[in-house]
Amino acid sequence: MLFRLPLYPLPLLFFILAAFGCGGSDPIVVIALHPSKSQIIYVATNDYIFKTRDGGQTWENISKGMSHSRVISMAIDPAYPATVYAGTKGDAVFKSYDGGQRWTSLRNGLENNTVTSVVTQFLFDPKESSHLFVSTTMGVFESANGGESWQKRMDGMTEVLMVVALALDPTRPQMMYAGTSGGVYKSVNRAERWSKANNGLVPPELIKSSRALGVTVMQVDPYASETVYAATLNGLYKTTDAAASWTRIAQDLPDQMISAMVLDRAQAGMLYIASREGVHKSGDGGKTWKAINNGFTSLNIRSLAQSTMDPKLFYAGTNGSGLYKSENGGETWVPMPPVRGKV
Repeated sequence: MLFRLPLYPLPLLFFILAAFGCGGSDPIVVIALHPSKSQIIYVATNDYIFKTRDGGQTWENISKGMSHSRVISMAIDPAYPATVYAGTKGDAVFKSYDGGQRWTSLRNGLENNTVTSVVTQFLFDPKESSHLFVSTTMGVFESANGGESWQKRMDGMTEVLMVVALALDPTRPQMMYAGTSGGVYKSVNRAERWSKANNGLVPPELIKSSRALGVTVMQVDPYASETVYAATLNGLYKTTDAAASWTRIAQDLPDQMISAMVLDRAQAGMLYIASREGVHKSGDGGKTWKAINNGFTSLNIRSLAQSTMDPKLFYAGTNGSGLYKSENGGETWVPMPPVRGKV
């Protein structure tokens, strides 16, 4: 029988997941795939960032020059993939211009929030990659110059502070969604102003409560921009009207605390979620689900990524049993060589 974590308030989630290992390997917290070179992969563990140039056969520790703060999020600039960003717990943002060989601290505008802040996600403007947003446990921040300076964008989010997930409509980049400790907020003007979008998601009386529904991942459907998925600490929700209303789906899944979600780039209605009960796949927009866990030695999945070049190629990071690879859309998984290397 697998040990399962109880539901926790959102502020504790990152620390619980980071510490909850299952054996002889560090948890794989983040997986970042190079957009055009399939052999290049970045992963972050509880302690370091690693890079492979040979598809995972060997790994290099590329954390030199960074602080010892834990890396929670990573992103590769889609236009200039040698540029890599890393978000930390307690030390703001780091950026590398040379594929992780050297790192620069980007703190301008984040200084007052550094000690208590966790940088949970990066989101690029699809028209200009130097324009990006970060979600943090101290709010949403925007940079128009590749992270050289940041401005807080929380106008309208009066009931919440912690922002864990961001999503953007690629067909209408001014349309953004923020997953917070108190549900979902929506902006129609690129984060200039936010409004609550919790109909069917969080009762109004619970917005400020520790029992409010914490959103962990948000994704806009690439084939239907009015459709958005919100993974939470207590289940998966879906809207088909741009967050005017939400419906809970996938209630028959064995674990409702979702750690990662991928919407398939090649097939409409196909989505994958990861949890403490492995990876599950739906081909009909979340109506029915299938477990795809053949090959895993542990079902405690922390991170999940799909290749931008080959839609059948997936990587899954576990909370203690290493990194896995699937070349057939998750039908079978193969363990990869251990992620380790000297600083």
